[in-house]
Amino acid sequence: MAPVPGSGLAKGLAVTLRTMTRKTVTEQYPDAQPELPPRTRGVIGLFEENCTVCMLCARECPDWCIYIDSHKETVPAATPGGRDRSRNVLDRFAIDFALCMYCGICIEVCPFDALFWSPEFEYAETDIRDLTHERDKLREWMWTVPAPPALDPGAEEPKELAAARKAADKLAAQQQQQRTDRPGQEDPS
Repeated sequence: MAPVPGSGLAKGLAVTLRTMTRKTVTEQYPDAQPELPPRTRGVIGLFEENCTVCMLCARECPDWCIYIDSHKETVPAATPGGRDRSRNVLDRFAIDFALCMYCGICIEVCPFDALFWSPEFEYAETDIRDLTHERDKLREWMWTVPAPPALDPGAEEPKELAAARKAADKLAAQQQQQRTDRPGQEDPS
């Protein structure tokens, strides 16, 4: 069947009319804050206490936008006759968000959970040089990181917990067996 001339125009106008009669869904952003999904990627927050200056985040960053400076400190021996230890102390941790592509590799490779995604997204600057944020600003954003989601109630128990529970049940069964083997003795508990 041949298309009727002007049917495409009529369909387009019908879509326009339908859209015009619906309520708008425009968010009035500066006046009303948007409701963000729980895993929104905004900026990267730094939990400085967990950072051991291992430099994995800076080495794995494809944009080389993470700058870390540190120095070594000697920690005296904990016991007499022990040897002194040295540890890295963080002097500078900065991320240049003008270069960052928000891939999250730095967060994934951090073995000590020092970096987290924060849903904070209002950090615009008038000068691009001001988009390099130092550790004090990254620490402020750490407190905007949401708590991890609750475990799914229908999910399988983690292997570590299952093994610990099995060992505890086995120990409790052995203690119960010992109590039943000695019926004349009182139960101390």
